[in-house]
Amino acid sequence: MINNTKFRYYDSEVLRLPADTRTTYHAQVDRLIKALSESVRTKTTIKITRVVKAGSFAKFTILRKSVDDPVDVDVVFYISGKDKDATSFEQLSEEIYELLVDLYPQKSVEDFTIQKKAATVVFKGTGLAVDIVPVLEIPGEDGYGWQFSANGAEVKTCAPCQIGFVRTRKDVDGDFRTLVRLGKKWRNYNEIKGLKSFHIELIFAHLQDTKGKSESIQQGFLNFLLYIAQSGLKSVIRFPENDTVKTFTDPVVIIDPVNGSNNTASRISEDERTQIVERALEAWETAHFASAESDLSVWKELFGPRFKVSDN
Repeated sequence: MINNTKFRYYDSEVLRLPADTRTTYHAQVDRLIKALSESVRTKTTIKITRVVKAGSFAKFTILRKSVDDPVDVDVVFYISGKDKDATSFEQLSEEIYELLVDLYPQKSVEDFTIQKKAATVVFKGTGLAVDIVPVLEIPGEDGYGWQFSANGAEVKTCAPCQIGFVRTRKDVDGDFRTLVRLGKKWRNYNEIKGLKSFHIELIFAHLQDTKGKSESIQQGFLNFLLYIAQSGLKSVIRFPENDTVKTFTDPVVIIDPVNGSNNTASRISEDERTQIVERALEAWETAHFASAESDLSVWKELFGPRFKVSDN
């Protein structure tokens, strides 16, 4: 068995974003926010009411950059005075895209991509990708707004609430973020399609809410794999934060903790669900064997060749 000290070593030395790198990313993102905000104010009629760094960077569940693990930061720009419709959003996204190209003329157009929910800027020096996510503010609902999804539908969201959701779980279990990073590393190294970082966070949160704090990091990770394998991801996952929950018929249903009408797993196909479940069962068997044999080389089948639990 690998004890908590050893798993924390692996997390600290290999998985977790180092403090100095985090500071560099913050500075890079802050410069972009300042420049884009100024450009929006002077060149458009767009009114920005709030800017929030969001996603795994803000939740402290981000993995440090490696061959398997890209790094990105979501920056949510809350905007007022815009209609909640696809045409309005497309115009808004195009304006932001043009402003970014104007701000960074030294970068090739290929460095900028525009999707339904965000325009992405990739900084080649650090490899950091910054997603500019416009959210149409909902008056009277602090932190809430409308974000357009990949299929063009508007989704109610709350970036500060998502950050707070992870913080409350970390307050219960100081190793919660370590567990999430382990889950993400396993997913990335084994190229498991369909299972997003947000889903991994929510599954670990669901296990904590329903089973309590894990007795160890290793057991928490094993519980994560076993839950996926035994449930087949066929059980609806919801949270105490959800007052009401909409009924869904998708293969996998993982309710957004800040919006009971949003299934965060709606894009997971039946084939992907089956593959995720199969891979989780294989991983549980591998981890169980590695634990029984105290064999570090077997753990590398789950996390890759850089898995280590000490300096030796």
